[in-house]
Amino acid sequence: MVDGGAVPLVAFRPMSRPADALARERLAALERDHLRRSLRRFAGPQGPRMSVDGREVVVLASSNYLGLAAHPAVVEGAARAARDWGAAAGGSRLICGHLALHDQLEERLAALLGFESALVFATGYQANVSIIPALVGPGDLVVSDALAHASVVDGVRLAKAEVRVFRHNDPAALAAALDAPGARRLVVVDGVYSMDGDIAPLGEIVDQARRANAMVLLDDAHGIGVLGPHGRGVLEHAGLGAGDVDVLVGTLGKAIGSFGAFVACSRLVREYLVNVARGFVFSCALAPPALGAALAALDVLRDEPWRRRRLLEHAARLRARLDAAGFDTGTSRTQIVPVLIGENQPTMALCEALLARGYFAQGIRWPSVARGTARLRLTALCDHDPRDLDGAVDALVEAAAEVGVTAGTDARMA
Repeated sequence: MVDGGAVPLVAFRPMSRPADALARERLAALERDHLRRSLRRFAGPQGPRMSVDGREVVVLASSNYLGLAAHPAVVEGAARAARDWGAAAGGSRLICGHLALHDQLEERLAALLGFESALVFATGYQANVSIIPALVGPGDLVVSDALAHASVVDGVRLAKAEVRVFRHNDPAALAAALDAPGARRLVVVDGVYSMDGDIAPLGEIVDQARRANAMVLLDDAHGIGVLGPHGRGVLEHAGLGAGDVDVLVGTLGKAIGSFGAFVACSRLVREYLVNVARGFVFSCALAPPALGAALAALDVLRDEPWRRRRLLEHAARLRARLDAAGFDTGTSRTQIVPVLIGENQPTMALCEALLARGYFAQGIRWPSVARGTARLRLTALCDHDPRDLDGAVDALVEAAAEVGVTAGTDARMA
């Protein structure tokens, strides 16, 4: 032991490692294709203005859509849960980590969404890669939208079922894809697509699935809290209810402003997942501060509906200004507003030029989107100042001229 009881560091000794050789080769390939990524350092509470790599900027990349991550009631909910229950659950739910707070949150989520039951997971990625293999396996058929989230793609791979991918948001293509053998059939779609900001035609999708006697899993990570008169997401927005899908996957880390994810379903399906969903069975339970924050956020969601209205007003303003400036915002209808560019290098050059002007919108490339459809992904927040949204569009016009990006480039998928 040394000063203050600290453990002395062990000196690093450079060695030739096979993993280093692999990393060097792969990173060089990513660099050549303008796909190498790096971490940016953000400082301060999540909000419309933050410090990025030491510079204060307007943030147009966050999923803290309703401004709840730093809401005083939500922060106090997390602090109170930490004081009363500690910082960690101490184990998996099936061993020693199941707390009354888990029950409270699951009951609240089920009531909000109109389902019999709910079950929380550590992340949305973990939820999908756990739930899909629990519902289907070898000999079964999964039919998923072409733009389904990466966690859906990986969940389907783990299930080892036959996979058919249908054209994005095309119910007729879904019907054709369902015309295949399978002991069980599962249709998987997002509610709001995270890179395009468009909305699934859920009514038609559900109709096609029911005709084929298929289960429906709806991942509504970006719709819950935002869409519908009560913030229930795409189901409510489409005039549907809990009886129209088998499983609804949502997140606690976006509009709800906490951390974690959940599945809403029947009591019977919940009991089944408790027993077989590997990401639930073999993972530590969600920590009390996240549970406390989510519970408080649900109160704000109920009591302050103006946040949803303002968010969508801001998104419409941003989209209209971008369209008027000649940028291609694709099929966006929500708080997610892409600016489609096409190639990787100009996309990232535009990202950096915009950042230099005090606005941050992340450049998105393959594998997050298809090759040749790189874009800036802008997100509106309910607590953005409208003047900052207007300023962002003006700055984007200047930045595009600087880096040689022509507004109106059409990079949409055919």
